[in-house]
Amino acid sequence: MVTGPMVVGVDGSASSLLAADWASDEALRHGVPLRLVYASLWHRYEGSALVTSLARSGSQVMAENIVGSTAERVRRRVPSVRVTTDVLPEEAVGALLEEGQRAFAVVTGSRGRGGIAGMLLGSVSLAVAARAHCPVVVVRGDKAGLEGAHGRIVLGIGDVDVDSPAVRFAFAEARLRTCGLDVVRAWRWPSHETADHPRVVGEPSPSYEAQASCLLDEALAKAEHDYPDVALRRVVSESPARKVLLRLSAAADLLIVGAQRRPGQAGMQLGRVAHTVLHHAACPVAVVSRGVAAADGTTP
Repeated sequence: MVTGPMVVGVDGSASSLLAADWASDEALRHGVPLRLVYASLWHRYEGSALVTSLARSGSQVMAENIVGSTAERVRRRVPSVRVTTDVLPEEAVGALLEEGQRAFAVVTGSRGRGGIAGMLLGSVSLAVAARAHCPVVVVRGDKAGLEGAHGRIVLGIGDVDVDSPAVRFAFAEARLRTCGLDVVRAWRWPSHETADHPRVVGEPSPSYEAQASCLLDEALAKAEHDYPDVALRRVVSESPARKVLLRLSAAADLLIVGAQRRPGQAGMQLGRVAHTVLHHAACPVAVVSRGVAAADGTTP
């Protein structure tokens, strides 16, 4: 059973309010609590003497007002979801990564308010998506995608996504939402070959399309068995993966990509595809790390 909360980073921006709205619907769908977190290094800028005094600082009061008003907004939207709030005098990326250690997922907006007081910037969302070990959802896109009006989820399959957490997350989400699932594997001719001129003259050119299709079958075999009720559509396309995924995101409610963490590396670990869709997709984007639980609570 999944017991961790859906954690949302909030800062009072319109983007973070959309993230809270989306996360409240998702928390209701999954039956998990919602936790609203405001993280800011306000104590560095207002001085330790003020922070430790009896009077609360102006930034602290503002932060409490932001999480309080966002919580009230969520309670009006989904009264049955349990909501908790916290104001953390910490750096935003570190705070959300720490929250992610105990979270069902971390949800952020695509951009923040900017300036010292608004710590939930686009760079924060990107850094959390790149480094968290729980699923991270960056809420972005048009009205239809945000409201789940398309009835379709898109999953991008990479080279290491055979029965991966991203695959199981996508199938579990599709079953829970009772929607279709498009699974995409893109392929390209190597730069030194074309369809008419294979690498070795006189030998048949390898079928890169067939290889992509076989990898797709291998990646999905177990999930298809475990989720037979999910309406699945395979998409094998000769095109850069990021272009295919961006195109399909225009008619999707959620786009899911995997992320392979490298032990001992704390820096950015997102590939070009994930980086591109996080910036430009027309719907919310979920980045699911290898080694994390699927949406229904199963683990690798």
